[in-house]
Amino acid sequence: MPDVPAPPRGTALLMRSEREMYDLILNTAREDGRIRAVILNGSRANPHAPRDIFQDYDIVYGVTEVAPFRHDPAWIDRFGERMILQLPDEMRTPPAGDDEPFCYLMQFTDGNRIDLTLCSLARLDDFTQDSLTVVLLDKDGSIAPVAPPDERGYLPAPPTAKAYADCCNEFWWVATYVAKGLWREEIVYAKAMLEQIVRVQLVQMLTWYIGVKTEFLQNPGKAGKYFERCLEPALWERLRQTYADGDYERTWDALLTMGDLFRITALRVGEQLGFDYPQGDDARVGAHLRHVRSLPRDAQEIY
Repeated sequence: MPDVPAPPRGTALLMRSEREMYDLILNTAREDGRIRAVILNGSRANPHAPRDIFQDYDIVYGVTEVAPFRHDPAWIDRFGERMILQLPDEMRTPPAGDDEPFCYLMQFTDGNRIDLTLCSLARLDDFTQDSLTVVLLDKDGSIAPVAPPDERGYLPAPPTAKAYADCCNEFWWVATYVAKGLWREEIVYAKAMLEQIVRVQLVQMLTWYIGVKTEFLQNPGKAGKYFERCLEPALWERLRQTYADGDYERTWDALLTMGDLFRITALRVGEQLGFDYPQGDDARVGAHLRHVRSLPRDAQEIY
């Protein structure tokens, strides 16, 4: 096992409390005349989100000018000792301009995390439009009244007939790539096709399925993080079975289970919304997958 570096000296052992973090965030703003407003977005603004120790502080500072904060990164040292920092707006090609919002993503050694966006006052409305918004500070009284935070901006929308058809087509089309990779014993390729494309379509269909079940009034969460509480236990168990390791046979099982789960949920979505499910594609591709699984490694022809 490679050596793991020891934590840096001075690493905080006690996690600062929520009250301490809000005091730090707000006192920083109060003491700096360039910061005119503070907005909270994200899960901490969501009255329905589970509370836990990993919740970030998604903070927006409305400032007179963004550039001075961007070009003096040492100013963020006041927020605490950092484990790691990311500057996503510097990583863009091209990087964000000086008048655009600029974000500091800060993971601290005590476990807390602040995702801090600096935004010019002229663009602050872009952030108050988020349905999960709480105004923590408005020095000038310039922010228009904001509705109480709720999940309305995070609810799934019904698909169009085209979006539904495209999702079905992409799922079954790329499933054949997974089968090819598994037969060739190219597990990295097969996993890439399975996870980066096939699963994406499955997650999309599951999101629509939860939507039609709840009249599109339940939030399935980012990347499906609330699927367990939204799906029936039997469907949730099927979904869990689609997460395989690097074993070829178990990956085959996962692929076929994904097909079963996709079919069950896509049929329900189609019935509810009046869309035709491509039964023929499903049947033909499903038969092909099972055939390729049984195909000898030294086969000279597919059929």
